[in-house]
Amino acid sequence: MPNYVSIDEAAEVLAKCQRVLVIGCSGGGKTTLSRRIAASFAMEFHSLDRDVRWLPGWKERAKDEQRKIIQDLATRDRWVMDGSGASTFDIRLPRTDLVLWVRVPRRVALFGLAKRVLSHFGTVRPDMAEGCPEPLPNREFLSYIWNFERKSAPLFVRNIDLYGADVPVAILPSHTEMDRLVALAGQAR
Repeated sequence: MPNYVSIDEAAEVLAKCQRVLVIGCSGGGKTTLSRRIAASFAMEFHSLDRDVRWLPGWKERAKDEQRKIIQDLATRDRWVMDGSGASTFDIRLPRTDLVLWVRVPRRVALFGLAKRVLSHFGTVRPDMAEGCPEPLPNREFLSYIWNFERKSAPLFVRNIDLYGADVPVAILPSHTEMDRLVALAGQAR
């Protein structure tokens, strides 16, 4: 069982920690939260989509190369890393001081995705790799969001248990709770 903590406890940790891992379903607000934390607490911001996974033209970088890049990023002193790839939790969790799990309802994630597509369709959004314009979501991507809790969340729990059982994990079920976390952490500094 992951080391779940309350929002209040997470804020205390966030105010003093060095490395934060932000995970969750696409469209939930991970990147927005990650950027806010990085700016508020003077941490480097790393997006797995932008910095690791994708090459121009939506070509996926080789897995071994992705792991090497993540190993390099994880060794740095102060960072916020936005990305949910459970296959690299073995690299990231041992270096993580706090996990923030954006776990919003499916409808919120789908709405977030729709907003993102409406805002950036056909252009490269700021947190995506160069040469990867925002597409219309395909069936596979929509299925990922629709089935996230059933298929992906259990993998997260298992891998958190395996590689970061002692790392505090805060569940953020809404944008309101994300805002509250950042505000409380700012007050605790």
